[in-house]
Amino acid sequence: MNTADHGMVEVYLKPGEVYLSSMPAKVSTVLGSCISVTLFHRASGLGGICHAVLPEGREAKSRGGELRYVDGAIGYLLEEFLKAGIRFDRLEAKLFGGAAMMVSRQRHDLSVGRQNVAVAQQILKTSGVEISAADVGGTEGRKIVFLTHTGVVWMKRLNKSELKSIFSVD
Repeated sequence: MNTADHGMVEVYLKPGEVYLSSMPAKVSTVLGSCISVTLFHRASGLGGICHAVLPEGREAKSRGGELRYVDGAIGYLLEEFLKAGIRFDRLEAKLFGGAAMMVSRQRHDLSVGRQNVAVAQQILKTSGVEISAADVGGTEGRKIVFLTHTGVVWMKRLNKSELKSIFSVD
C-alpha cells in the first residue's frame, strides 16, 4: 500500500485478492482472462473490488483459497456488504476482464474468460445486483483503477506486448 495521492491509499490488487473500504483508496489491477467486479454503495461510500482467476471453486473454501474463484470472491464481497446492512439492490456493480488470452483449438465459448464472465453475471443477477457498466471478453487485457469512495473506474485496454512488459521479470 502506498499513500502518495493526498493521503489516499493506493493498492495493487493481485489475483485472488479482494479489497473493501469506506476510506478513500485507489485500487489498480491488471486482467487477462481473470475478472474484476467492483461494488459500490453510494449512500455509505463503501466500495469493494475482487480479482478472480477461475469461475468456480466448490471445494476451495475448506482450503482457504475461495477468493481465487469468481463465486467465492463475489460471495465474500456480498457477505461484507450484507454485514454492513446494505441491500444488494442498492449496489452499483461493474464487471471487467474475461478476455480470451490463449489461442487454441478449444471452442471460444468454453474459454476460461467467458466462463468467468458468465459466472459473475449469474451470481450478480441471482443476488439482485444490477451491472451498471461492463467491458468484458475480446482478446486484449485490461488495466483498471477503482476509487473505492466514489465507485469510479478507469480502464485501459492492453495488447499482448503491453501485458508482457507489465509481467516481465528483469
